[in-house]
Amino acid sequence: MSVKETIEAKLSAALTPVQLDVVDDSESHRGHGGWREGGETHFNLLIVADAFVDKTRVARQRLVLDALAEEMTGAIHALSMRCHTPEEAKDLDI
Repeated sequence: MSVKETIEAKLSAALTPVQLDVVDDSESHRGHGGWREGGETHFNLLIVADAFVDKTRVARQRLVLDALAEEMTGAIHALSMRCHTPEEAKDLDI
């Protein structure tokens, strides 16, 4: 299973998102720290889930990081996160 597929599977299981977009942005970091040939080191994440209701931005990110703890200590070098509730997502038109 690829790192992207692992991210999708773990976040789906842990947070039951209504929207989950995982983008491998590794190529734009070529030559930077943590980059590896073949990519799958730097990711952009958009996740919309009811699990984020009444949670601060930091608490939302902790939920994501907890679900991906193993990957964050190895395969993933950088993870950019946008974590929203379904209601917020409507306001943002995403």
